[in-house]
Amino acid sequence: MMRAWILPMLLVLCGSAVATGQIFQGSPGTAAALLLAFLALAGVNSPLIFPRSIGAQEAQRRSAVDGRPVIFWRPGCKYCIRLRIRLSRNARHLHWVNIWRDPAGAAAVRAANDGNETVPTVVVAGQPHTNPDPEWVRAQLSPSA
Repeated sequence: MMRAWILPMLLVLCGSAVATGQIFQGSPGTAAALLLAFLALAGVNSPLIFPRSIGAQEAQRRSAVDGRPVIFWRPGCKYCIRLRIRLSRNARHLHWVNIWRDPAGAAAVRAANDGNETVPTVVVAGQPHTNPDPEWVRAQLSPSA
């Protein structure tokens, strides 16, 4: 759990330090702009923008019942962030597995990607797809989603 927050915390700390330096140099406007930029980066790299993650086994069980894709992701992955943002509200209809929090999820991703933890890996009907186009993922949602 803590591992997911390391990058966002570092971004906030670095942003605070840079902003403090700008304030001491007499540039409060620049300090505010830089702090906001660092906070925005911390926000998009935090686990908060993703729907609640579940374990890989539970995600696969739910997917077998409702037919919705399983998305394996990790915090800080720019491709995962791109997928999440482009899916917008549809993202909550998918089953999300954070591979940093779920060893079985990490193992499933390695099995699908020649031993690499390449994310996002989207599993649809038991078939893994590495870093698919967000529009394709949206099209995989069942009409009931």
